[in-house]
Amino acid sequence: MLLREADRRIRLIQRLAACFDDHRDRALVRHPVQEMVAQRVYALALGYEDLNDHDELREDPLLALWSGKREPGKSTLNRIELGAERPSRYKKIHCRQEAVDALLVEVLLEAHEEAPDCIVLDLDVTDLPLHGRQEGRFFHGYYDEYCYLPLYIFAGEH
Repeated sequence: MLLREADRRIRLIQRLAACFDDHRDRALVRHPVQEMVAQRVYALALGYEDLNDHDELREDPLLALWSGKREPGKSTLNRIELGAERPSRYKKIHCRQEAVDALLVEVLLEAHEEAPDCIVLDLDVTDLPLHGRQEGRFFHGYYDEYCYLPLYIFAGEH
C-alpha cells in the first residue's frame, strides 16, 4: 500500500510505462503495459526479482487488490523483460532505454527542491553465488565462484 501511495505522488509507474512502445493488437490485449510494469516494479520492491515468482504472486489477494483483477503470469511479463530492438512477429513490446534513462534523471532531480550543485554517486557490487548453469553466469576470481555481479548505484547521502 505504501508503494502505491508513493507512486500516486510521483506517477513513476505511469511514466515508466510510457517508455515502452506496445505494438500489440489493442482488441486482444488483456494486460496493458502499465499494468505489467506496475506488477514487475511492485514485485521487485517486495524482493521478488525472478519472473517465475509471478506465477505464485498472481494468486496473491493483496496484489489483486492493486489492480482489481488477476495479475499476469511470468509468460506475459516476459514480454516487457525481453522486448526486441524492433517490433517483430513475436516481440511486440519495445522498451526505449534512452527514455528510461532520461526518466531516472528526471525523478532524481524532482526529488530536490532545486537542482543540487553536486550529486555523489556510490557504486557498489554484490556477488550472487550461483549453483548450476544459469544463463549469464561467469567465474569471478576475487569471489572464487560462479556468480552474478549486479552493480548498484546510490545517489546522495545515505
